[in-house]
Amino acid sequence: MKEKFELEYLLKTSIRVLDNMIGSPSGLSEWFADNVTVRDDIYSFEWDGSIEEARLIQRKMNSKMKFKWLDDEENGDDYYFEINFEVDSMTSTVSLNVVDFAEPGEIESAKMLWEQQINDLKRIIGA
Repeated sequence: MKEKFELEYLLKTSIRVLDNMIGSPSGLSEWFADNVTVRDDIYSFEWDGSIEEARLIQRKMNSKMKFKWLDDEENGDDYYFEINFEVDSMTSTVSLNVVDFAEPGEIESAKMLWEQQINDLKRIIGA
């Protein structure tokens, strides 16, 4: 059974830039996967020639993208991954949160993978 984990990152960027990087296939292709395409509500994420598909289950402009891998859907699992963000009105710092699930023995490597991807995102947006 997979376990839920959450990560938080503080970024210096605008919500508009971040929403484009998280909310569009072209933005996601710059940091999250090698290539991202979308058809209806199914996103295809390509890494090293291998494609994983996920259904977009929630999209809130300027705050959230939530996906469910089709493999988990077929198995009836309640696992998902979510990227959400909000701005601190006092400091203008953006808090980016990641919610994901992994097998107990794979949580550390999953966190390291997210860390690497978020570092790519930070580098691209200059945060």
